[in-house]
Amino acid sequence: MTTNSAAENKSAKQFATGLKKLFPDAGCSLRFRSPLELLVATILSAQCTDIQVNKVTPELFAKYRTAKDFAAAPLNDLETIIRTTGFYHNKAENIREACRKICEQFGGNVPDSMEMLTSLRGVGRKTANVVLGNGFGRNDGFVVDTHVFRLAHRMGLAAGNTPEKTEQELMSVFPQKDWTFLSHALILHGRADCKARNPNCKHCPFTKFCPKINV
Repeated sequence: MTTNSAAENKSAKQFATGLKKLFPDAGCSLRFRSPLELLVATILSAQCTDIQVNKVTPELFAKYRTAKDFAAAPLNDLETIIRTTGFYHNKAENIREACRKICEQFGGNVPDSMEMLTSLRGVGRKTANVVLGNGFGRNDGFVVDTHVFRLAHRMGLAAGNTPEKTEQELMSVFPQKDWTFLSHALILHGRADCKARNPNCKHCPFTKFCPKINV
């Protein structure tokens, strides 16, 4: 989808209204107490479930509390704690190097802009959007994970063949104030009903107006 027609806007509004009713409390499922903890948890969540990340972060955050702590952490120690999240060697290096840059260039505080966040090792737009939206309360972008990418196309809200293009399309059809919330609501809907295989269209509240593309 490349234009904002009246029909497209009406459909987006219907989905937004329905998602708010279906998941009124939708929010980040990663457990964190600060932007730093959220940044680390989001890096760990790559190709791993939030449930598994939440199992390892209590020990991790008890041992390493500041960016300086992570920057000075022995790689082996980080790897041991986060091993069950997968790709633990790369993730440990990303976390440590990102925190070193945070200490060296941002005064030990996680930066609050897309440009600065994506300058950190291991941080792309998706991770930056998670941190900005949930750590700083800023709707600067739309989180597009595998669930959101699939649902955006299935629901006819986007046609772009990359997460970046899909994000821009979603940003064009939904109000900016709802971007963070709707990304979480779409993820929850993707996990609960609109699954990759065998979506539960029969009992879906959007079945009357969802185009069900490629279903």
